[in-house]
Amino acid sequence: MTERSNRLLLGIAGLLVVSGLVHLGVFALDDRPWGGPVSWRKPFTFGLSFGVTLAAVVWLARRLDVPGRSTLLWVFAIDCVVEVGGITLQAWRHQPSHLNTSTPLNTAVAMSLAVGGGVLILVLGIFAVAAVRGRTTGGPSTEAAYRAGFALLIVGLLSGAAMIARGSIARADANTADVVYRVTGFVKDFHGVTLHGVLVLPAIDWILERLGTEPARRLTLVRSATTAYVLVALGVLALDLVRAF
Repeated sequence: MTERSNRLLLGIAGLLVVSGLVHLGVFALDDRPWGGPVSWRKPFTFGLSFGVTLAAVVWLARRLDVPGRSTLLWVFAIDCVVEVGGITLQAWRHQPSHLNTSTPLNTAVAMSLAVGGGVLILVLGIFAVAAVRGRTTGGPSTEAAYRAGFALLIVGLLSGAAMIARGSIARADANTADVVYRVTGFVKDFHGVTLHGVLVLPAIDWILERLGTEPARRLTLVRSATTAYVLVALGVLALDLVRAF
């Protein structure tokens, strides 16, 4: 991948983060509630999360041996824009984004988000397979951080798919939009925590490397950080399930 392409991808990531922060400002100026199916929370969190995740994957991909890496990153970047764009459009239209088929436009947005979710799982799954197989350029601690980070990312994506599936069942039972939204988000905190392990764990390894930490010690610390992160994620999952059921 060329340096110019790399900068463009990071620029897109930055714009997504800015978009999220702008909507945090919109929330501060508007009287719309923080929660609910048409809240400003969604464009804020999606813009921030997708931007940070895109930047993280672009950064990490430099050490991953993946055929067609540049193409996959661009597909991922475009998909991130589609996802955040759909969420943002619906927020400004005062319409729920996911599972909303009340009009042709709402259906088109909901379907694009659903297809985009499938693309996310496919593309990031390819990177995750490479990471889990240890196809990284780096020492044992880097390999461990990448393996755990991408594994957590896939768990996060699958938990997102599980939420959409549960919401689809609730919608089929003719529940109101508020009920569908509440049911859909039954593991949303766990979803958020697991998605960002792909940034946190490799960042810990990178910091330790820059500090000159001895490789064996770095591996031990990365493994400890991974264990702690997984325990936190499981704790968050337990809390999510207690609240939901």
